[in-house]
Amino acid sequence: MSLSDRRRQAQAPNFSASEFRVALGTFATGVTIVTARTPDGALVGLTANSFNSVSLDPPLVLWSLARAAASLPAFSTGSHYAINILSAQQKALAQQFAARDVDRFANVEFVPGVSGAPLLVGAAATFECFNRSRYEEGDHVIFVGEVERCSHRAGASPLLFHGGKFYTEHPL
Repeated sequence: MSLSDRRRQAQAPNFSASEFRVALGTFATGVTIVTARTPDGALVGLTANSFNSVSLDPPLVLWSLARAAASLPAFSTGSHYAINILSAQQKALAQQFAARDVDRFANVEFVPGVSGAPLLVGAAATFECFNRSRYEEGDHVIFVGEVERCSHRAGASPLLFHGGKFYTEHPL
């Protein structure tokens, strides 16, 4: 194999999965809960910090979900979902939607978005998205949503996640 051929392929990682996870944890992120309503009316939702903007024109955002997630079929086949950016007061909600084998919507205040996806009361911002495209990469599926509606609460402090712990903002 020539040197130019080797440069066209990724080399095997020189680190363990746990080292990779720790290194990723040094990147502070916001915390979101992605929600949807299935065609039969069931509510689905999960905590995700893999959220990012993609484009202003058209307005696109992305997030990713593990292929092993029980909610993958609902998000893969549904036409719409909502991304709720959590405020600093919603740490318990983030933990509830990250838990397994619980009713994630128990005692949760929400209003239905235009597509029926739950919009969480108290969120710092919400994005109502058309499920535009999906890309399978590694052990996750990357979802690209075309934002049809968005709103935000002026002055709301965001919930942040860094190094396995929750934080909120503190201006420098």
